Amino acid sequence: MGVMLLLFILLGSTYALTTPAFEASDELWHYPMIRHLADGNPLPVQVFNPDLAGPWKQEASQPPLYYYLGAALTFWVDASDMETVRWLNPHVNNGVITADGNTNLAIHDPALNPWQGTLLAIRIVRLASVLLGAVTVYFTYRLAQEVVPKRPEIALGAAAAVAFNPMFLFISGAVNNDNLVIPLATLALFLMVRIVKGDGNSDSAVPWQKLLLLGAVIGLGALTKITAVGLLPLAFGTLFIHCWQLSDKAVTVRGLALLLGRALGRFLLVLLPVLLIAGWWYWRNIQLYGDWSGWNAFIAVLGQRAHPASLAQLWDERWGFMLAYWGLFGGVNIPMPTWIYHLLNLVVTLSVPGFIIYLIRERKTLVEQSPRFNYQSLITTLFNTVTHNFALVISILWSIAVVVGLIQWATTTWSSQGRLVFSAIGTLNILMVVGLVGWLPRRPSIILVSLLAGFLFIVSAAAPFLWIQPAYQPPEIPVPEDMTLVDQEFGGKMRLVGYTLSAETLYPGEVVDLYLVWKVLERMDRNWSVFVHLNDPVLESPVAQRDMYPGQGLLATMLLQPGQQIVNHYQLALPPTTFAPTELTLVTGLYDYYSAVEERLPTADGSDVVELETVSVQPLAGELPNPVNINFEDRVMLVGYNIEPRRVVPGETIEVTLYFRPLQPLDIDYTVFAQVVDDDTTRWASDDRPQETTQWPEGEVTAVQLTLPLNDTTPPAVYPLIVGLYAQTAAGDFERLQIMTAEGRLTDDFLLLTRVRVD
Repeated sequence: MGVMLLLFILLGSTYALTTPAFEASDELWHYPMIRHLADGNPLPVQVFNPDLAGPWKQEASQPPLYYYLGAALTFWVDASDMETVRWLNPHVNNGVITADGNTNLAIHDPALNPWQGTLLAIRIVRLASVLLGAVTVYFTYRLAQEVVPKRPEIALGAAAAVAFNPMFLFISGAVNNDNLVIPLATLALFLMVRIVKGDGNSDSAVPWQKLLLLGAVIGLGALTKITAVGLLPLAFGTLFIHCWQLSDKAVTVRGLALLLGRALGRFLLVLLPVLLIAGWWYWRNIQLYGDWSGWNAFIAVLGQRAHPASLAQLWDERWGFMLAYWGLFGGVNIPMPTWIYHLLNLVVTLSVPGFIIYLIRERKTLVEQSPRFNYQSLITTLFNTVTHNFALVISILWSIAVVVGLIQWATTTWSSQGRLVFSAIGTLNILMVVGLVGWLPRRPSIILVSLLAGFLFIVSAAAPFLWIQPAYQPPEIPVPEDMTLVDQEFGGKMRLVGYTLSAETLYPGEVVDLYLVWKVLERMDRNWSVFVHLNDPVLESPVAQRDMYPGQGLLATMLLQPGQQIVNHYQLALPPTTFAPTELTLVTGLYDYYSAVEERLPTADGSDVVELETVSVQPLAGELPNPVNINFEDRVMLVGYNIEPRRVVPGETIEVTLYFRPLQPLDIDYTVFAQVVDDDTTRWASDDRPQETTQWPEGEVTAVQLTLPLNDTTPPAVYPLIVGLYAQTAAGDFERLQIMTAEGRLTDDFLLLTRVRVD
């Protein structure tokens, strides 16, 4: 076990030192909280406006113990350079895996000394977090010993599955408050097991010191993250089981009431330190936000789903969930090779029936036998069985509690990330390894555990060097041989040498690859972003666009040297509802994202944009205009549309025709709607047409005509035109159908069909 802990600390330190600052999950917001407290400031109050939330964003709603710990470790470091080091990439694809980069959350100046200022402080907190991760590994091992005391290979295997999980190592080597709540939760579970098992004498009462210790651990956890509050019901259940052990085990109503009273009395000793340590924080939340959890303030800044997710939708998001459980690095956008996830997911899948087999094969050991069959004997048998297998039972209960809690959270927010169940990573891996090998003889069990641990070790050791570090090195893309020359200067600072385009004819939903060759003409004191647009000449606005810094988002122009040549790759995706046929103009230029009016660099001829090429967009095959395949909850498919005109003035009317094909017999009459909306959801035009959809023949196309008179006061702009279907519920509410992706995932409850220009 000592060797495993040493390897974990070495690997965790490697992740901590090789991952660039602010490139770990949510570190952009966790560290500013530490810096704020280290500077002697009071706890910030969470505002309900994400634009005014401060550099810590939603993390001001989180319990503060981890941040206080980080502040205590780094208060002596002069981190006044934080705003300089925390150089955000304004175009980052956070949480999105892309083919053309732009995944870096921050810009990294290679001239900065990593052992001073903010970079030093971050490394100190990261390395301290690695030690906390080692505590989790150790108590996972101790807890597994209690679950299967005669199977040391299972205990070691469970600890290894935690220690060498690439995502756990990544989080352990990052500034993240999960790093404190995870070991505290694992320690609390171990203490509960020891209370029931006792020190070889389960008939003796628990010393009050142990109850206070358990309460202190839970209290520290609750002051770190709200997840730990879920340990309190388990603590009460633990004390009830222990009181059962001390009783005469007579099953009567009065006897059970006495047991509950005794358990409650002992639970108050556990609750006391919890209230003393963490109670003030939750009372503060009530005073400030009117919510003991502070989740209302957290969600107001974090954002939430447009439509609460169903269990079916969350199940459809399971692939992304498991990516982030095994290892999805950076801003949840840097993956490992796909085959690694498939292999590890297979291990989890095989462990589920294996766990059932384990329970069946071990039933004589696990289940206490009763000679009589009545309700009293059944209750006695149940309590005795739980007591005898308490470590296993509490591991199952905590795992379920954390997973169910995340499901509830993910129904409201976009939080289908496996790393968010790491509060139960110890128990989850104990159950996984038990299911994988617990039903096997010792020899094959040792072989399988060794193979799993060895594979995880190799992957986790390789991850920093094969996938994490390279993601933050500007790629050396060769100059295309078939490049079309441009030779256009922008403000005397950058020259566009040439470009290549992968296709000149596209269809809606397709992706086109563009390579631009840039040459730096002089040093710059501002950061210029490159934009690439496919412009619709009717709308005079982009249908598809890509904005990023050079070097696939990694090179701010202030870091570039005169004479430097850069080849940048841009991937532009046409929306599946792109109006066709049409001719789009491919243009590019540079602008200052942070200037008040997004100032652009002028070209030599006085323009601020270079037209590269005309791209033809042709409709997909089909008899309908603008053929599409937009699935509304497997009930109705939008298979085509038409809109006339796409450019209007206030007071004019837009005619929209939608073509629907039912995918099944419909038992509800839906209303079809279309709206021209503003960013603030102001409706400038709308039409809702009730339809007798129950009469629509399955598989046949039905056309729906909608007329949208534009408000006379509509300001000139380009506006989204959205469409969808809804039905009125028995409660009088209006429930929209959600769009379903090709993978079966439910998304928005409206479709951005196209855009219209108002002159």
